[in-house]
Amino acid sequence: MDNTLILILTVALVIAVGAAIWLYTQKRKTEQLRGQFGPEYDRTVAEHGNASVAEKQLEERKERVEQLHIRPLEADERDRFAERWRSAQAQFVDDPKGAIAEADRLVGEAMQARGYPVGDFEQRAADVSVEHPRVVEHYRAAHAIAQRNEHGAAETEDLRQGMVHYRALFEDLLETAETPRAEARR
Repeated sequence: MDNTLILILTVALVIAVGAAIWLYTQKRKTEQLRGQFGPEYDRTVAEHGNASVAEKQLEERKERVEQLHIRPLEADERDRFAERWRSAQAQFVDDPKGAIAEADRLVGEAMQARGYPVGDFEQRAADVSVEHPRVVEHYRAAHAIAQRNEHGAAETEDLRQGMVHYRALFEDLLETAETPRAEARR
């Protein structure tokens, strides 16, 4: 074989190995993000229409939340929030519209107590999705119902569903076990 052919084959082999490594790395990154974010991964890809853009956005969420001081609630805080939640649920029987508004406020207060910023709803949902990806869809659904309630467009069954959605997030926010990230910080 002449040297030119050997050089061409060597360059082609290096390019092929480099491409294989890059593809493997991208696949692992996708699998990791899909595992961490679950349904939120698929929602974000659908929203952006492009997996690369969505993955970049999810990575930015992770970096943002890592900079926040998210903490588990102390036992006494958790007990106070749990009692207020029971009160909001009991209120539903007599005042479903007031109960959903209270649930919305209570979830916001619990998030703030844990250290989540109280910015606009989409930013809060994005922040929550990093450590609570399995329930952020409940948060979005409940918030949409609460907004319809504010405009007088929610039926009692909608409000009941909203309370169920808020409860899923609320229970996750009041977790008694620390999140894996919190444990890793120790």
